[in-house]
Amino acid sequence: MYGFVLAGLLVTMGSLGDRVGRRRLLLVGAALFGVASLAAAYAHSPGALIGARALLGVAGACLMPSTLALIRTLFQDPGQRAKAVTLWTTVMASGISLGPVVSGALLERFWWGSVFLVNLPAMVLLLVLAPLLIGESRGAAAGRFDVLSAGLSLAALLPVIYGVKEVAKGGWAVVPAVAIVVGVLLGFVFVGRQARLAHPMVDLRLVRTPAYGGAVLVSLLAMAATVGFAVFLTQYLQSVLGQSPLEAALWSLVPAGGVMVAAPVAAGLAQRVDRAYVMGGGFVVSASGFAWLAGVDRVTPLWVVLVGGAVYAAGLVSALTLANELALGAAPPERAGAAAAVLESGSELGGALGMAVLGAVGPPSTPRPCPPRRRRPPGRRWGRAGARPGSSKPRVTPLSRPCPGLPWGPPC
Repeated sequence: MYGFVLAGLLVTMGSLGDRVGRRRLLLVGAALFGVASLAAAYAHSPGALIGARALLGVAGACLMPSTLALIRTLFQDPGQRAKAVTLWTTVMASGISLGPVVSGALLERFWWGSVFLVNLPAMVLLLVLAPLLIGESRGAAAGRFDVLSAGLSLAALLPVIYGVKEVAKGGWAVVPAVAIVVGVLLGFVFVGRQARLAHPMVDLRLVRTPAYGGAVLVSLLAMAATVGFAVFLTQYLQSVLGQSPLEAALWSLVPAGGVMVAAPVAAGLAQRVDRAYVMGGGFVVSASGFAWLAGVDRVTPLWVVLVGGAVYAAGLVSALTLANELALGAAPPERAGAAAAVLESGSELGGALGMAVLGAVGPPSTPRPCPPRRRRPPGRRWGRAGARPGSSKPRVTPLSRPCPGLPWGPPC
């Protein structure tokens, strides 16, 4: 529910921030996120939890485009803006990696609601410091807020995101396919309306520029690869190596080290070399990381997997950092909110596509569940090789037989 509401409202909230003020929308989002987190932590029914998660999605849609839009308006110098976007991207990527670890550690010691309460200190800090450190900014000629366009954007994005995620979960079916088609058709209606409005919610001229449109495409592809592979890495660590969810989350932090190094290095190189070459180089580095990981099997040492993960993550985040900075630089300050919202909507759609495409490829290669282990008869012990007493011929026991599926499938 959180992901659906967030993705559906990003464009609407980005455009609203251009009109009512980005800092104001940021503060509203922070307050709502805190209240919704508190409601989710103490929800006593599935319906209440779902409702609280929906409110969290609304709050997240207020927060995400506001932060990037404020960076665009606060940092007019391109060099300073590049450093700010680099820091923003690094913190975002690190937060995505740390989230499962923090949640796992909390669930080890506390009840499930603690994973929501951990949001409160950050929101309180934002509500206290933002009015003191951040000035208000809004578009000078943003025009009136178009409610019909907001409804069309929500009606177009939600079915597409839903359909793509359902395809990733259970494969192609009638309902997800119809949802995607309906969403695409409504998207065409939304685009047609934007072309006729004097003050559109999304500036189509900006989207058509290579700097902005290309950056959105790069962001979509980078997030598709990142989210898609993250699913496989988690599956490998837990299903193949037999790690607990917390152990898998801790090992997943290793690729984040490549992110922290690559993002500032890429930003520095972009000051000396054309951004296009640096972004292309980032994709080449990530492709080499994926090629490295293509040879993983059940006897591959863990460090090989982690190094490959760090390489691909470094390359993708290098491209993503420059794409974000390029898109914000191409957007006029008065449309910074809408521009940031479209950029982040592309990232959300890319993440859903990554899960769908790699999820469709993955199941045929995923090990089937192991049959239940058989208990040995009381008082009976077999040899190390599985030989029965009185027999010199080794016997493969259910405890040593590999599961069917991938060559790196775990032994049953």
